[in-house]
Amino acid sequence: MKSVSRIFLSLILSLVLAFGWVLLSATPALALPKLNINYTNIDLSDRDFSNSDLAGGTFVASEMRRTNFQGADLSNAILTKGVLLNANLSGANLSGSLADRVTFDGANLTNVNFTEAIMTRTRFFDAAISGADFTDAIIDAYQVNILCETADGVNPVTGVSTRESLGCP
Repeated sequence: MKSVSRIFLSLILSLVLAFGWVLLSATPALALPKLNINYTNIDLSDRDFSNSDLAGGTFVASEMRRTNFQGADLSNAILTKGVLLNANLSGANLSGSLADRVTFDGANLTNVNFTEAIMTRTRFFDAAISGADFTDAIIDAYQVNILCETADGVNPVTGVSTRESLGCP
């Protein structure tokens, strides 16, 4: 009987030590997950977000008049119903973003990357689009016609011409 209890006790002790070794040898995570950026229904007018990492951020129904997003990463961001009148987005990355019903009137969109963005019912009146890349973006046909009137330049990051990315004649 003593031999069975010793074997059982040895087995339990071995399992406890093995479990402790596994817990003590675990390494902590090196990177914390990125916090979600949520600026829904907020007035962000005249703010400076230049060169900021705002990837995947939510800017639904936000006022962003004259806001500076120069060089910012807004890839996969949600800008639905946003107002970006006279905003500066030059050199920004909006690839994969959802910009449905957004007003970019008078905005500086020079060298912006709009690849694979969804921009239905979005306005670009008087926007500067030289060097912007709209490759595989979804844009209303009447807006494409308006954009083609002033489209020029080549995006310095993607190497695609603005006219080519819009499918201008």
